[in-house]
Amino acid sequence: MTETYATGTGTWRNWAGNVTARPTRAVSPASVEELAEVVRRAAGEGLRVKPAGTGHSFTAAAATDGVLIRPDLLTGVREIDRTAMTVTVEAGTPLKRLNTALAREGLSLTNMGDIMEQTVAGATSTGTHGTGRDSASVAAQIRALELVTADGTVLRCSADEHADVFAAVRIGLGALGVVTAITFAVEPVFLLTAREEPMPFDRVTAEFDQLVAENEHFEFYWFPHTGNCTTKRNNRSAGPAAPPGRVSGWIEDELLSNGVFQVACSVGRAFPGAIPAIAGMSSRALSARSYTDIPYKVFTSPRRVRFVEMEYALPREAAVEALREVRAMVDRSPLRISFPVEVRTAPSDDIALSTASGRETAYIAVHMYRGTPYQAYFTAVERIMTGFGGRPHWGKIHTRDAAYLSEAYPRFGEFTALRDRLDPDRLFGNDYLRRVLGD
Repeated sequence: MTETYATGTGTWRNWAGNVTARPTRAVSPASVEELAEVVRRAAGEGLRVKPAGTGHSFTAAAATDGVLIRPDLLTGVREIDRTAMTVTVEAGTPLKRLNTALAREGLSLTNMGDIMEQTVAGATSTGTHGTGRDSASVAAQIRALELVTADGTVLRCSADEHADVFAAVRIGLGALGVVTAITFAVEPVFLLTAREEPMPFDRVTAEFDQLVAENEHFEFYWFPHTGNCTTKRNNRSAGPAAPPGRVSGWIEDELLSNGVFQVACSVGRAFPGAIPAIAGMSSRALSARSYTDIPYKVFTSPRRVRFVEMEYALPREAAVEALREVRAMVDRSPLRISFPVEVRTAPSDDIALSTASGRETAYIAVHMYRGTPYQAYFTAVERIMTGFGGRPHWGKIHTRDAAYLSEAYPRFGEFTALRDRLDPDRLFGNDYLRRVLGD
């Protein structure tokens, strides 16, 4: 075969800038066949292999000193099947491109996270999720998946074909092979009405179960050092579409959520003592609003302020108690937190290493502005989350290891046994996987 793929070397950095790696080489295969050859060649040279998406993980899940596979040439929609209501897409396709392509065809995913810069393979492999009463993570919408395994085999799996692999690889952490294509369930495009409004912390927490039960998609943000929250309820609508006005949408989504917030975070980093006052102003700046649009325009929003993040998945019934403990911890500590704390939910799913595997789940996410020391805050929050049996998001900062995670996930052994079979020599291993999965 002629090697037509691009190669290069240099330092790889993730989006937040907190992870760097120096691979021996980076390659951009243009086909599944070329990718399989890359894998076989690396194995023959004794080099490890890691695919990297857009670097939106805050962990070193994609870092390698071996061969870094860039997915930029493995993009685009392979097939739309309107009988099965599925779309098959190349693994390197950004979610943004998938969403716009589906919308042109009058189709949509059922649920999604709040950013769409990631590749479909990167997003699903780390368990990216939004919020939903009935609809789960992006990976839970996968109906079939294609990957290249350690010996260069192209393996196709679904609930009917290699079902044991399918049960694990939908959230595979890059440990089982290189994902090359994903088939998602889709549905006819629909409208969502978003209702955003401020709400006191005490009311949100008192009514949390009711708010989750009454809305298809509920989430809220609590502003540390205040008793203020912003809530968001997304529900299907008969229409008509009524997107935010161009000016009012820009004020809310760009000026306040990105521009002014960027300035506030910069000031807070330079003058931490000002953060509580800034938080008070920020929590009151966003006003109530409602708008109706197609799903990806409601679920997702631009994220131009760079940050680091830790997120834990808890049994849903533990969410309010855990959040109250976080608030009490912040109030009695010298910490100054400029980013709001995000709370979302997900139904139980059947994926081995999904953070919602086998249980109704609530997510609590904490953030710090990039360049601000975050260890003290994240350590204190992590201590609270692990006390409730929390499962860390695979792509966000945490300190858990295989000993902890094997207790947190009932199907952990199922995943590691499959890894032993598919990648006995750890061709797809790295330091992060050694920590979270063991050797």
